[in-house]
Amino acid sequence: MTTRIVIIGNGMAGARLAGELHAREGDRKVTVLGAEPHRAYNRIMLSTLLAGRIGEPDVELTEAAGHGIDLRTGVPVTAVDRPAREVRTADGERIPYDHLVLATGARAVVPPLPGLDPADLPRRVVPFRTLDDCRRIIAAADGARSALVLGGGLLGLEAARGLATRGLTTTVVHHTEHLMERQLDPAAGAVLAGTLAGLGVTVQLAVPATGVVADDTGVRLDLADGRSLRAGLLVLSCGVRPDTVLARAAGLTVRRGVVVDDRLRTDDRNISAIGDCAEHDDALTGLVAPAWAQARVLADVLTGTDPLARYRPRPVVTRLKAAGIDLAAMGDAVGGEPGEELTFTDPARGTYARLRIRDERLIGAILLGDNPAVGTVIQLFDRGHPVPADRRALLLGRALGATAAAPAASPALMPDAATVCQCNAVTKGALVRCWRSGARTVDAVVAATRAGTGCGGCRDAVGGIVDWLSEAESVEVTR
Repeated sequence: MTTRIVIIGNGMAGARLAGELHAREGDRKVTVLGAEPHRAYNRIMLSTLLAGRIGEPDVELTEAAGHGIDLRTGVPVTAVDRPAREVRTADGERIPYDHLVLATGARAVVPPLPGLDPADLPRRVVPFRTLDDCRRIIAAADGARSALVLGGGLLGLEAARGLATRGLTTTVVHHTEHLMERQLDPAAGAVLAGTLAGLGVTVQLAVPATGVVADDTGVRLDLADGRSLRAGLLVLSCGVRPDTVLARAAGLTVRRGVVVDDRLRTDDRNISAIGDCAEHDDALTGLVAPAWAQARVLADVLTGTDPLARYRPRPVVTRLKAAGIDLAAMGDAVGGEPGEELTFTDPARGTYARLRIRDERLIGAILLGDNPAVGTVIQLFDRGHPVPADRRALLLGRALGATAAAPAASPALMPDAATVCQCNAVTKGALVRCWRSGARTVDAVVAATRAGTGCGGCRDAVGGIVDWLSEAESVEVTR
Protein backbone atom coordinates (compact mmCIF):
# COMPACT_ATOMS: atom_id res chain seq x y z
CA MET A 1 0.00 0.00 0.00
CA THR A 2 1.34 3.42 -0.95
CA THR A 3 1.94 5.74 1.99
CA ARG A 4 0.74 9.30 1.39
CA ILE A 5 2.98 11.94 2.96
CA VAL A 6 2.01 15.60 2.64
CA ILE A 7 4.55 18.33 3.45
CA ILE A 8 3.21 21.84 4.02
CA GLY A 9 6.03 24.20 3.14
CA ASN A 10 8.61 24.22 0.36
CA GLY A 11 11.27 26.16 2.23
CA MET A 12 14.67 24.91 3.27
CA ALA A 13 13.23 22.36 5.73
CA GLY A 14 10.35 21.07 3.60
CA ALA A 15 12.40 20.82 0.42
CA ARG A 16 15.17 18.99 2.24
CA LEU A 17 12.72 16.50 3.75
CA ALA A 18 11.28 15.78 0.30
CA GLY A 19 14.79 15.12 -0.96
CA GLU A 20 15.59 12.83 1.97
CA LEU A 21 12.38 10.85 1.41
CA HIS A 22 13.07 10.61 -2.32
CA ALA A 23 16.52 9.15 -1.60
CA ARG A 24 15.13 6.31 0.53
CA GLU A 25 13.52 3.17 -0.80
CA GLY A 26 9.82 2.48 -0.32
CA ASP A 27 6.37 2.80 -1.82
CA ARG A 28 5.17 6.30 -1.00
CA LYS A 29 3.70 9.38 -2.58
CA VAL A 30 5.09 12.68 -1.33
CA THR A 31 3.12 15.87 -1.95
CA VAL A 32 4.87 19.18 -1.23
CA LEU A 33 2.65 22.27 -0.97
CA GLY A 34 4.49 25.58 -1.09
CA ALA A 35 2.65 28.87 -0.56
CA GLU A 36 5.38 30.84 -2.33
CA PRO A 37 5.21 30.69 -6.15
CA HIS A 38 8.97 30.08 -6.52
CA ARG A 39 11.13 27.04 -6.54
CA ALA A 40 12.77 26.28 -3.19
CA TYR A 41 15.62 28.67 -2.46
CA ASN A 42 18.44 29.13 0.03
CA ARG A 43 17.28 31.80 2.46
CA ILE A 44 20.79 32.16 3.87
CA MET A 45 22.04 33.49 0.54
CA LEU A 46 19.46 36.28 0.25
CA SER A 47 21.85 38.80 1.81
CA THR A 48 24.40 37.92 -0.87
CA LEU A 49 21.69 38.38 -3.51
CA LEU A 50 20.79 41.71 -1.93
CA ALA A 51 24.42 42.80 -2.19
CA GLY A 52 24.35 42.05 -5.93
CA ARG A 53 27.12 39.46 -5.72
CA ILE A 54 24.96 36.63 -7.10
CA GLY A 55 21.78 36.30 -9.18
CA GLU A 56 18.49 34.61 -8.37
CA PRO A 57 19.43 31.32 -10.06
CA ASP A 58 22.30 31.03 -7.58
CA VAL A 59 19.95 30.87 -4.58
CA GLU A 60 17.76 28.06 -5.94
CA LEU A 61 17.94 24.72 -4.16
CA THR A 62 18.07 21.41 -5.95
CA GLU A 63 14.62 19.92 -5.45
CA ALA A 64 13.51 16.34 -5.33
CA ALA A 65 11.75 15.44 -8.55
CA GLY A 66 10.49 12.40 -10.37
CA HIS A 67 8.63 9.30 -9.28
CA GLY A 68 6.74 9.71 -6.02
CA ILE A 69 7.19 13.50 -5.67
CA ASP A 70 4.31 15.87 -6.39
CA LEU A 71 5.60 19.43 -5.97
CA ARG A 72 3.07 22.26 -6.09
CA THR A 73 4.19 25.86 -5.70
CA GLY A 74 1.89 28.83 -5.14
CA VAL A 75 -0.59 26.63 -3.25
CA PRO A 76 -1.39 28.01 0.22
CA VAL A 77 -2.94 25.58 2.68
CA THR A 78 -5.88 27.03 4.60
CA ALA A 79 -6.80 24.24 7.04
CA VAL A 80 -5.88 20.82 8.39
CA ASP A 81 -8.79 18.42 8.95
CA ARG A 82 -7.35 15.94 11.44
CA PRO A 83 -10.39 13.59 11.74
CA ALA A 84 -10.55 13.22 7.95
CA ARG A 85 -6.72 13.32 7.56
CA GLU A 86 -6.98 15.94 4.84
CA VAL A 87 -5.56 19.36 4.15
CA ARG A 88 -7.53 22.06 2.38
CA THR A 89 -5.93 24.47 -0.06
CA ALA A 90 -6.92 28.02 -0.98
CA ASP A 91 -8.55 26.83 -4.21
CA GLY A 92 -10.79 24.39 -2.33
CA GLU A 93 -8.91 21.16 -3.04
CA ARG A 94 -8.82 18.47 -0.35
CA ILE A 95 -5.63 16.43 -0.24
CA PRO A 96 -5.60 13.26 1.90
CA TYR A 97 -2.60 12.17 3.93
CA ASP A 98 -1.41 9.22 5.96
CA HIS A 99 1.22 11.42 7.56
CA LEU A 100 1.37 15.22 7.53
CA VAL A 101 4.50 17.29 8.04
CA LEU A 102 4.32 20.95 9.00
CA ALA A 103 7.33 22.84 7.62
CA THR A 104 5.63 26.22 7.61
CA GLY A 105 8.69 28.17 8.76
CA ALA A 106 8.48 31.58 10.38
CA ARG A 107 7.23 35.04 9.47
CA ALA A 108 9.01 38.36 9.83
CA VAL A 109 7.91 40.41 12.82
CA VAL A 110 6.51 43.84 11.98
CA PRO A 111 6.91 45.98 15.11
CA PRO A 112 3.75 47.65 16.48
CA LEU A 113 4.73 51.19 15.55
CA PRO A 114 2.43 54.02 14.46
CA GLY A 115 2.49 54.11 10.68
CA LEU A 116 3.07 50.37 10.22
CA ASP A 117 0.18 48.08 9.30
CA PRO A 118 1.45 44.49 8.83
CA ALA A 119 -1.30 43.86 6.28
CA ASP A 120 -0.52 46.96 4.23
CA LEU A 121 3.08 48.15 4.50
CA PRO A 122 4.18 51.21 2.52
CA ARG A 123 6.12 50.45 -0.66
CA ARG A 124 9.36 51.75 0.81
CA VAL A 125 9.08 49.77 4.06
CA VAL A 126 10.04 46.11 3.57
CA PRO A 127 10.74 43.19 5.94
CA PHE A 128 13.79 41.07 5.14
CA ARG A 129 12.75 37.42 5.12
CA THR A 130 11.66 36.02 1.73
CA LEU A 131 12.79 36.13 -1.88
CA ASP A 132 9.91 38.48 -2.67
CA ASP A 133 11.05 40.73 0.19
CA CYS A 134 14.54 40.76 -1.30
CA ARG A 135 13.12 41.70 -4.70
CA ARG A 136 11.15 44.56 -3.16
CA ILE A 137 14.19 45.86 -1.28
CA ILE A 138 16.28 45.82 -4.47
CA ALA A 139 13.51 47.63 -6.35
CA ALA A 140 13.18 50.27 -3.63
CA ALA A 141 16.97 50.67 -3.45
CA ASP A 142 17.13 51.39 -7.18
CA GLY A 143 17.54 55.16 -7.39
CA ALA A 144 17.66 55.63 -3.60
CA ARG A 145 20.69 57.20 -1.97
CA SER A 146 20.16 56.06 1.62
CA ALA A 147 18.59 53.27 3.64
CA LEU A 148 17.60 52.57 7.23
CA VAL A 149 17.63 49.12 8.81
CA LEU A 150 15.58 48.63 11.96
CA GLY A 151 17.22 45.84 13.94
CA GLY A 152 20.86 45.09 14.69
CA GLY A 153 20.68 41.33 14.82
CA LEU A 154 22.28 38.90 12.40
CA LEU A 155 19.90 39.42 9.47
CA GLY A 156 19.70 43.16 9.98
CA LEU A 157 23.46 43.53 9.73
CA GLU A 158 23.61 41.30 6.66
CA ALA A 159 20.90 43.44 5.03
CA ALA A 160 22.74 46.64 5.97
CA ARG A 161 26.01 45.40 4.52
CA GLY A 162 24.24 44.36 1.33
CA LEU A 163 22.65 47.79 0.93
CA ALA A 164 25.96 49.54 1.60
CA THR A 165 27.57 47.35 -1.05
CA ARG A 166 24.97 48.71 -3.47
CA GLY A 167 26.25 52.21 -2.70
CA LEU A 168 23.52 53.38 -0.32
CA THR A 169 24.37 55.37 2.79
CA THR A 170 23.08 52.92 5.39
CA THR A 171 22.14 53.34 9.05
CA VAL A 172 21.24 50.55 11.48
CA VAL A 173 18.92 51.48 14.34
CA HIS A 174 19.01 49.07 17.30
CA HIS A 175 17.09 49.32 20.54
CA THR A 176 19.75 47.78 22.83
CA GLU A 177 23.18 49.03 23.81
CA HIS A 178 25.19 46.76 21.51
CA LEU A 179 24.73 44.79 18.28
CA MET A 180 23.75 41.13 18.16
CA GLU A 181 23.17 41.04 21.91
CA ARG A 182 22.05 37.39 21.78
CA GLN A 183 25.41 36.24 20.45
CA LEU A 184 27.93 38.94 21.42
CA ASP A 185 29.13 40.68 24.55
CA PRO A 186 29.37 44.51 24.67
CA ALA A 187 33.08 44.56 23.77
CA ALA A 188 32.54 42.44 20.66
CA GLY A 189 29.52 44.55 19.74
CA ALA A 190 31.64 47.70 19.93
CA VAL A 191 34.35 46.25 17.69
CA LEU A 192 31.72 45.07 15.22
CA ALA A 193 30.17 48.56 15.14
CA GLY A 194 33.59 49.98 14.32
CA THR A 195 34.09 47.45 11.53
CA LEU A 196 30.69 48.33 10.07
CA ALA A 197 31.51 52.03 10.16
CA GLY A 198 34.58 51.34 8.05
CA LEU A 199 32.33 49.55 5.56
CA GLY A 200 29.88 52.44 5.23
CA VAL A 201 27.27 51.38 7.80
CA THR A 202 26.45 53.79 10.64
CA VAL A 203 24.98 52.38 13.86
CA GLN A 204 22.52 54.07 16.22
CA LEU A 205 22.32 52.14 19.51
CA ALA A 206 20.07 52.12 22.59
CA VAL A 207 17.39 54.15 20.85
CA PRO A 208 13.96 52.58 20.22
CA ALA A 209 11.87 53.64 17.24
CA THR A 210 8.55 55.32 18.02
CA GLY A 211 6.90 55.76 14.63
CA VAL A 212 7.20 55.59 10.85
CA VAL A 213 6.02 58.03 8.20
CA ALA A 214 6.39 56.86 4.59
CA ASP A 215 5.28 57.84 1.12
CA ASP A 216 6.44 57.18 -2.42
CA THR A 217 9.43 59.50 -2.01
CA GLY A 218 10.97 58.13 1.18
CA VAL A 219 10.69 57.16 4.83
CA ARG A 220 11.00 58.98 8.14
CA LEU A 221 11.82 56.95 11.26
CA ASP A 222 11.04 58.73 14.53
CA LEU A 223 13.19 57.82 17.56
CA ALA A 224 12.54 57.86 21.31
CA ASP A 225 15.19 60.54 21.90
CA GLY A 226 13.26 63.00 19.73
CA ARG A 227 15.32 62.67 16.59
CA SER A 228 14.03 61.62 13.18
CA LEU A 229 16.04 59.81 10.51
CA ARG A 230 15.14 60.00 6.81
CA ALA A 231 16.06 57.68 3.98
CA GLY A 232 14.92 56.29 0.66
CA LEU A 233 13.75 53.01 2.23
CA LEU A 234 13.38 51.23 5.56
CA VAL A 235 14.22 47.54 5.99
CA LEU A 236 12.59 45.79 8.94
CA SER A 237 14.70 43.12 10.64
CA CYS A 238 13.00 42.80 14.01
CA GLY A 239 13.07 39.04 14.38
CA VAL A 240 10.79 36.24 13.23
CA ARG A 241 7.88 34.36 14.73
CA PRO A 242 7.11 30.67 14.02
CA ASP A 243 4.16 30.28 11.66
CA THR A 244 1.81 28.19 13.80
CA VAL A 245 -1.54 29.36 12.42
CA LEU A 246 -2.48 26.00 10.87
CA ALA A 247 -1.28 24.03 13.90
CA ARG A 248 -3.25 26.15 16.36
CA ALA A 249 -6.41 25.97 14.26
CA ALA A 250 -6.02 22.19 14.09
CA GLY A 251 -5.81 21.93 17.89
CA LEU A 252 -2.18 20.84 18.11
CA THR A 253 -0.10 21.81 21.12
CA VAL A 254 1.65 25.11 20.42
CA ARG A 255 3.78 27.21 22.74
CA ARG A 256 6.26 29.43 20.91
CA GLY A 257 6.32 26.83 18.14
CA VAL A 258 4.58 23.54 17.33
CA VAL A 259 5.67 21.22 20.14
CA VAL A 260 7.43 18.03 18.95
CA ASP A 261 9.22 15.12 20.63
CA ASP A 262 12.58 13.53 19.79
CA ARG A 263 11.03 11.85 16.74
CA LEU A 264 9.63 15.23 15.56
CA ARG A 265 6.05 14.11 16.24
CA THR A 266 3.34 16.44 17.53
CA ASP A 267 0.68 15.24 19.98
CA ASP A 268 -1.08 13.83 16.90
CA ARG A 269 1.02 10.79 15.89
CA ASN A 270 0.03 11.35 12.25
CA ILE A 271 1.49 14.87 12.19
CA SER A 272 5.11 16.00 12.53
CA ALA A 273 6.77 19.41 12.42
CA ILE A 274 10.30 20.46 11.49
CA GLY A 275 12.28 23.64 10.94
CA ASP A 276 11.51 27.13 12.16
CA CYS A 277 7.90 26.33 13.09
CA ALA A 278 8.85 23.46 15.42
CA GLU A 279 9.65 23.68 19.13
CA HIS A 280 11.75 20.81 20.45
CA ASP A 281 12.74 20.54 24.11
CA ASP A 282 11.55 24.12 24.76
CA ALA A 283 13.81 25.48 22.01
CA LEU A 284 13.28 26.88 18.51
CA THR A 285 15.84 26.25 15.76
CA GLY A 286 16.03 29.39 13.61
CA LEU A 287 19.08 28.07 11.74
CA VAL A 288 19.45 25.81 8.74
CA ALA A 289 21.69 23.12 10.24
CA PRO A 290 19.15 21.99 12.87
CA ALA A 291 16.33 22.09 10.32
CA TRP A 292 18.25 19.86 7.93
CA ALA A 293 19.20 17.51 10.75
CA GLN A 294 15.51 17.25 11.65
CA ALA A 295 14.69 16.44 8.02
CA ARG A 296 17.18 13.55 8.05
CA VAL A 297 15.81 12.14 11.30
CA LEU A 298 12.17 12.45 10.23
CA ALA A 299 12.90 10.78 6.88
CA ASP A 300 14.44 7.85 8.78
CA VAL A 301 11.42 7.68 11.09
CA LEU A 302 8.79 7.87 8.35
CA THR A 303 10.47 5.32 6.10
CA GLY A 304 11.57 2.93 8.85
CA THR A 305 15.18 3.27 7.67
CA ASP A 306 16.30 3.74 11.27
CA PRO A 307 13.61 2.84 13.83
CA LEU A 308 15.80 4.26 16.61
CA ALA A 309 16.36 7.63 14.93
CA ARG A 310 16.03 10.54 17.35
CA TYR A 311 16.72 14.24 16.95
CA ARG A 312 19.53 15.42 19.18
CA PRO A 313 20.46 19.10 18.79
CA ARG A 314 24.11 19.79 18.05
CA PRO A 315 26.02 22.80 19.35
CA VAL A 316 25.09 25.84 17.28
CA VAL A 317 27.65 28.07 15.60
CA THR A 318 26.41 31.45 14.35
CA ARG A 319 28.28 32.98 11.40
CA LEU A 320 27.76 36.48 10.07
CA LYS A 321 27.92 36.25 6.27
CA ALA A 322 28.74 39.71 4.97
CA ALA A 323 31.58 40.97 2.79
CA GLY A 324 34.37 42.42 4.91
CA ILE A 325 33.15 40.87 8.17
CA ASP A 326 34.28 37.54 9.59
CA LEU A 327 32.36 36.65 12.74
CA ALA A 328 31.73 33.36 14.51
CA ALA A 329 29.89 33.04 17.84
CA MET A 330 29.06 29.82 19.63
CA GLY A 331 27.78 28.42 22.89
CA ASP A 332 27.68 30.40 26.13
CA ALA A 333 29.84 33.21 24.81
CA VAL A 334 28.40 36.02 26.91
CA GLY A 335 29.17 34.52 30.32
CA GLY A 336 26.03 32.93 31.70
CA GLU A 337 27.95 30.01 33.25
CA PRO A 338 31.17 30.04 35.34
CA GLY A 339 34.39 29.19 33.54
CA GLU A 340 37.87 30.28 32.54
CA GLU A 341 37.85 33.33 30.25
CA LEU A 342 40.39 34.69 27.79
CA THR A 343 39.93 37.83 25.70
CA PHE A 344 41.86 39.83 23.14
CA THR A 345 40.78 43.13 21.57
CA ASP A 346 42.33 45.13 18.74
CA PRO A 347 39.67 47.64 17.60
CA ALA A 348 42.02 49.30 15.13
CA ARG A 349 42.19 46.05 13.14
CA GLY A 350 38.59 45.04 13.84
CA THR A 351 39.71 42.01 15.83
CA TYR A 352 38.13 40.57 18.95
CA ALA A 353 38.37 37.13 20.52
CA ARG A 354 36.79 35.66 23.60
CA LEU A 355 37.05 32.06 24.74
CA ARG A 356 35.18 30.51 27.65
CA ILE A 357 36.52 27.21 28.95
CA ARG A 358 35.33 24.82 31.64
CA ASP A 359 36.85 21.44 32.46
CA GLU A 360 39.30 21.89 29.57
CA ARG A 361 36.44 22.18 27.05
CA LEU A 362 35.18 25.21 25.18
CA ILE A 363 31.74 26.23 26.40
CA GLY A 364 31.57 29.40 24.30
CA ALA A 365 33.55 31.63 21.96
CA ILE A 366 33.39 34.83 19.95
CA LEU A 367 35.86 35.38 17.09
CA LEU A 368 35.59 38.61 15.12
CA GLY A 369 38.02 39.67 12.41
CA ASP A 370 40.96 37.83 10.94
CA ASN A 371 41.76 34.86 13.19
CA PRO A 372 43.39 31.80 11.57
CA ALA A 373 42.27 29.63 14.49
CA VAL A 374 38.55 30.04 13.80
CA GLY A 375 38.26 26.61 12.14
CA THR A 376 40.05 24.95 15.04
CA VAL A 377 37.89 26.71 17.63
CA ILE A 378 34.70 25.60 15.85
CA GLN A 379 35.94 22.00 15.69
CA LEU A 380 36.89 21.97 19.37
CA PHE A 381 33.52 23.37 20.35
CA ASP A 382 31.55 21.14 17.99
CA ARG A 383 33.25 17.90 19.05
CA GLY A 384 33.85 18.74 22.72
CA HIS A 385 37.57 17.98 22.48
CA PRO A 386 40.04 19.26 25.11
CA VAL A 387 41.62 22.61 24.33
CA PRO A 388 45.41 22.92 23.86
CA ALA A 389 47.53 23.72 26.89
CA ASP A 390 48.66 26.91 25.14
CA ARG A 391 45.44 28.90 25.23
CA ARG A 392 47.07 31.80 23.40
CA ALA A 393 47.31 29.68 20.27
CA LEU A 394 43.51 29.64 20.08
CA LEU A 395 43.02 33.20 21.21
CA LEU A 396 45.54 34.82 18.89
CA GLY A 397 45.42 32.40 15.97
CA ARG A 398 48.98 31.14 16.14
CA ALA A 399 49.93 27.84 14.50
CA LEU A 400 48.50 24.93 16.49
CA GLY A 401 50.27 21.99 14.91
CA ALA A 402 48.91 18.52 14.36
CA THR A 403 47.34 18.26 17.83
CA ALA A 404 44.45 20.53 16.90
CA ALA A 405 41.03 19.27 15.96
CA ALA A 406 41.01 21.16 12.66
CA PRO A 407 43.55 21.58 9.85
CA ALA A 408 46.65 23.63 10.47
CA ALA A 409 48.80 23.94 7.36
CA SER A 410 47.35 21.03 5.38
CA PRO A 411 44.16 18.96 5.18
CA ALA A 412 46.46 15.98 5.86
CA LEU A 413 46.53 17.10 9.51
CA MET A 414 42.75 17.17 9.74
CA PRO A 415 41.05 14.14 11.35
CA ASP A 416 38.57 12.31 9.16
CA ALA A 417 35.90 12.87 11.82
CA ALA A 418 36.28 16.67 11.72
CA THR A 419 33.16 18.43 10.47
CA VAL A 420 33.86 20.57 7.40
CA CYS A 421 30.29 21.63 6.58
CA GLN A 422 28.39 22.57 9.72
CA CYS A 423 25.09 23.10 7.88
CA ASN A 424 25.00 19.56 6.48
CA ALA A 425 27.23 17.80 9.05
CA VAL A 426 29.67 16.66 6.34
CA THR A 427 33.01 15.41 7.64
CA LYS A 428 36.40 15.41 5.99
CA GLY A 429 36.17 11.61 5.80
CA ALA A 430 32.90 11.83 3.85
CA LEU A 431 34.52 14.24 1.38
CA VAL A 432 37.51 11.96 0.93
CA ARG A 433 35.29 8.92 0.33
CA CYS A 434 33.22 10.89 -2.17
CA TRP A 435 36.37 11.95 -4.06
CA ARG A 436 37.69 8.39 -4.11
CA SER A 437 34.34 7.22 -5.47
CA GLY A 438 34.81 9.34 -8.56
CA ALA A 439 33.71 12.91 -7.74
CA ARG A 440 36.92 14.66 -8.81
CA THR A 441 35.83 18.32 -8.91
CA VAL A 442 34.55 20.67 -6.24
CA ASP A 443 31.16 20.91 -7.96
CA ALA A 444 30.88 17.12 -8.13
CA VAL A 445 31.80 16.71 -4.46
CA VAL A 446 29.33 19.43 -3.46
CA ALA A 447 26.56 17.83 -5.52
CA ALA A 448 27.18 14.42 -3.95
CA THR A 449 27.65 15.46 -0.31
CA ARG A 450 25.73 18.80 -0.14
CA ALA A 451 28.75 20.36 1.55
CA GLY A 452 28.76 24.09 0.89
CA THR A 453 25.07 24.29 -0.04
CA GLY A 454 24.00 25.94 3.22
CA CYS A 455 25.68 29.18 4.23
CA GLY A 456 28.53 28.56 1.78
CA GLY A 457 31.17 29.34 4.39
CA CYS A 458 32.94 25.99 3.96
CA ARG A 459 33.24 26.16 0.16
CA ASP A 460 36.92 27.17 0.30
CA ALA A 461 37.66 24.37 2.77
CA VAL A 462 35.98 21.83 0.48
CA GLY A 463 38.03 23.17 -2.44
CA GLY A 464 41.20 22.87 -0.38
CA ILE A 465 40.51 19.22 0.42
CA VAL A 466 39.73 18.42 -3.23
CA ASP A 467 42.97 20.17 -4.33
CA TRP A 468 44.95 18.30 -1.68
CA LEU A 469 43.54 14.94 -2.82
CA SER A 470 44.25 15.76 -6.47
CA GLU A 471 47.82 16.78 -5.72
CA ALA A 472 48.37 13.64 -3.63
CA GLU A 473 47.13 11.48 -6.51
CA SER A 474 49.40 13.32 -8.94
CA VAL A 475 52.40 12.62 -6.74
CA GLU A 476 51.50 8.94 -6.57
CA VAL A 477 51.16 8.71 -10.36
CA THR A 478 54.57 10.29 -11.02
CA ARG A 479 56.43 7.98 -8.65
